[in-house]
Amino acid sequence: MKELSTAEWYVMESLWAESPKVGSRVVTDLKESVGWSRSTTLTMLKRMADKQLIVCQEGDNMKVYCPLLDRREAARKETESFLNRVYHGSLSLLLNHFVEEQSLSREDIAQIRKILDQAEEKADN
Repeated sequence: MKELSTAEWYVMESLWAESPKVGSRVVTDLKESVGWSRSTTLTMLKRMADKQLIVCQEGDNMKVYCPLLDRREAARKETESFLNRVYHGSLSLLLNHFVEEQSLSREDIAQIRKILDQAEEKADN
């Protein structure tokens, strides 16, 4: 799977939130969320259908769109690409950056600790 552009992510988020979805609803979603015009959204939908990222089904004077990509898989690929590109594949560098640069709540720290504890258990088995 090729990486999604930022614009493609906007469209996919609309379709992942509710699918199948009529084109007019996608137009409304993207006008509200990113300020796109109707023609911009329809152009993106056509291009994404041509790239087989989404499918378009035509019916009674309307087009209905569905994503062909799973959100979890797309997020995994995007995260992997970011990690490799920015942190040379190092999870510890990424985590260190967020710990040093972000304000972590006690809840955030507890969740991270739980994730790390589970990873440690998994590694021990």
